[in-house]
Amino acid sequence: MTQDLESQTAAVQTALEAVTNRLAEEKTYLTDLDSAIGDADHGANMNRGFQAALEKAEESDAEEPAELVKTIGVALVSAVGGASGPLYGGSIMSASQTLEGGISAETSVAFAEAYLETVESRGKASLGDKTMVDALTPAVHTYKKSIEVDELAPLEALGKAVDAARRGVEFTTPLRAKKGRASYLGWRSVGHQDPGATSTLFILEELLAVATEALNGEVEVDAESDVHPEDIDVESLETEADIEPEDLKTGETDGGTESEGGGEH
Repeated sequence: MTQDLESQTAAVQTALEAVTNRLAEEKTYLTDLDSAIGDADHGANMNRGFQAALEKAEESDAEEPAELVKTIGVALVSAVGGASGPLYGGSIMSASQTLEGGISAETSVAFAEAYLETVESRGKASLGDKTMVDALTPAVHTYKKSIEVDELAPLEALGKAVDAARRGVEFTTPLRAKKGRASYLGWRSVGHQDPGATSTLFILEELLAVATEALNGEVEVDAESDVHPEDIDVESLETEADIEPEDLKTGETDGGTESEGGGEH
């Protein structure tokens, strides 16, 4: 095992500790948010889940980031209650495969995309449903674009992703919930900030803080792009789709998986 992988694995551990501490600090706040539109246990569930993940990570002898991230996901599946465990933990487990061989700009983008895709698939949630997807989607899209189009360093790209997530959280307040227990409230869910989107922001903020310290850098948190659409060489971008039109299937989906909170998924 190379020193680089050792350092990356240690960084994942440090990030987990920071996230766990932040969620413990925000437990009451997240519970208050969830009390308004859910069943008031999002803060407790996230705190319990990440405390358990930290314990498992400290006991782990993982030698690569992917292995440790998978351990975290397994622990979350077991410790977070209800539908949220498979949603959070299962998505992390699935996405951890993209980090095999180490963490780089390319693999971090792949991880972010895989995590978002799995969350959307498992939770059957889309942008605008008043869930964590409303914070996660703009964060992932901004991160990917910042690296692959704007050609920014990962740290600066992460700063922009955090700002995008923050805007996404604000976006949830005037929305009517369409998923989770919050959807039962109908129009009464309007005017309340989504707890799942909020905890997603807290996690991203801690990842940015740890990355900034680890890389001894300073980053401006601003999702505005320095590259405008008219400046992009469209011909240089990949345009082929992974799925051919004839391979697409249409059909009705069910109403979605209930979350433990207002709109965690």
